[in-house]
Amino acid sequence: MESLKTAGRISKGLTLTSDDFIESHASRLLLLVLLCGSKDRATSTQKIEGLTKLAKLDFFVRYPAFFQRAAQALGHGDQRMDNSSSDAKMIRFHYGPWDKRYYQVIPYLEAKGLLMVSKKGSAYNFTLTELGTSIARQLSEGAGFQSLVAKMAKVKEVMSPLKGNQLKELIYKLFEQEVANKNLNDII
Repeated sequence: MESLKTAGRISKGLTLTSDDFIESHASRLLLLVLLCGSKDRATSTQKIEGLTKLAKLDFFVRYPAFFQRAAQALGHGDQRMDNSSSDAKMIRFHYGPWDKRYYQVIPYLEAKGLLMVSKKGSAYNFTLTELGTSIARQLSEGAGFQSLVAKMAKVKEVMSPLKGNQLKELIYKLFEQEVANKNLNDII
């Protein structure tokens, strides 16, 4: 992945997409925590409890067709949303859909002072800092993010009450062919 700061050094003949830039993934994850997270009582900031939950909520935002099927299976009726999927594909990993870029993007957000990562038991929790909240709110108001914001609002409504493991089990049950039966590291 590249940074927008170093994009000028890339060969002029290469075609780039938003998927090629860490800032694109960082923006999406900031919005995910802001819009799909829950309020931390101690800090009054938004958080997502568990890496599994973060990854599965991200999956449903990035794959609207899977979200629509899951919402119907959960009794939420027709939850239509912008059906365009993300440039950023996910892979089948040990606990379902996964993006290896999390290993780069999460520390990037933490180093920039936008996200606080804490460990509670065996789970990692992701809490927006004050600066992270401010930037995520600015992003959520930007015209270029409105489709993503709308998707996240629907995902929060349907999926937020579920824990990460419940989301994983739901994905494996509903998408056996598309996810569960894939080999590790296969693109979903």
